[in-house]
Amino acid sequence: MPKVTFLPINETVDVESGQSLMDVAHEHHIPLECACEGSLACSTCHVIVDEAWFDKLEEATEDEDDILDKAFGLTPHSRLGCQIVMTEALDGLVVTIPEYSLNFKVEVKK
Repeated sequence: MPKVTFLPINETVDVESGQSLMDVAHEHHIPLECACEGSLACSTCHVIVDEAWFDKLEEATEDEDDILDKAFGLTPHSRLGCQIVMTEALDGLVVTIPEYSLNFKVEVKK
């Protein structure tokens, strides 16, 4: 079963292949918002993919790139969590949830 680590909360969770990263986050109560519920209409599930993993992802579609342009704190390794589908090849994936999205500030419990 693949694993994914969410930073900065430093939580690693098991996932099922075929789940979107957004669904994984919600299932495990990870603070990753998704105002559009995965319909590719907002940028609130914006994540920053660790550089070592970025090229292992499917390429972003033009629609995803258009939505990412609206993301707060966009980086060259930004993707939408609703568009990352977990596979065995992504076992060990590391993503960072940005501190801010268009709708809220992520609070990390210390």
